[in-house]
Amino acid sequence: MFCNASERPIVRYRKGKTDCNELDYIIEETPVAIAFNGVAYTVMMCTPNDLEQFAIGFSLSEGIIDHHRDIHDIDMMPTCDGININVTIANRCVARLQQKRRSLAGLTGCGICGEEKLETVCRALNPVPSSVEFDLGFLDPVLQQLLRKQQLNQLTGSAHAAVYINQQGQVEAIFEDVGRHIALDKLVGCIHQRQLTGGAVLVTSRASFEMVQKAAAAGVEVLLAISSATKMAVDLAEKLNLTLLGHCRNGRADAYAHPERITGMI
Repeated sequence: MFCNASERPIVRYRKGKTDCNELDYIIEETPVAIAFNGVAYTVMMCTPNDLEQFAIGFSLSEGIIDHHRDIHDIDMMPTCDGININVTIANRCVARLQQKRRSLAGLTGCGICGEEKLETVCRALNPVPSSVEFDLGFLDPVLQQLLRKQQLNQLTGSAHAAVYINQQGQVEAIFEDVGRHIALDKLVGCIHQRQLTGGAVLVTSRASFEMVQKAAAAGVEVLLAISSATKMAVDLAEKLNLTLLGHCRNGRADAYAHPERITGMI
């Protein structure tokens, strides 16, 4: 288990008050080097927790594997510079890996950093099915649950979250990270490990195209975002038959693509 936050001395300034020395928690940001079958692939900056789920979700989101059972082993090795993760994958996935190898380090959870060609940015994905509905009446209660469950963000004020909402409108899984893409990769790994179906995903960030791409790769049909969506995200959601909502806050939500899955009222 790695540390997610560290306590550090700070000088706190507040209007109308004398500055004072206090202790505060700051989120950890650690280089995580990912290798497949011993071959280096990329380095991502992330919060060093739930790394098994991250390795699974990242492998799925990248299209390196089709199912978490394609992973035979995940080995983690902390070093003085960060954490090395070696993912052993099935032989049939190796050729695909060689075509996709990245050459650059990723920034903080960056979804496409290191891609060498424009045509590799957008993956060829099949449209998701139309088997799920989302009741808007769940939204406000879910946001209240989120306030209680986003513990790392409460501690540091620096963490994004990705949340799985089940068919009963309950938060069934939540993952936090300094990077929004990493938080979603961790959740994707959990969705596949636990074989969660029929629910929706909420992210505490904007909905950019790679968030839509990751959700669709995981078979998620409904993606909700606290902030707005980008045009590329909306276009991709339309193409992939994915319901995309933005500005999901207390008492409001905006549907950008495929609102036919939305039922109920806020």
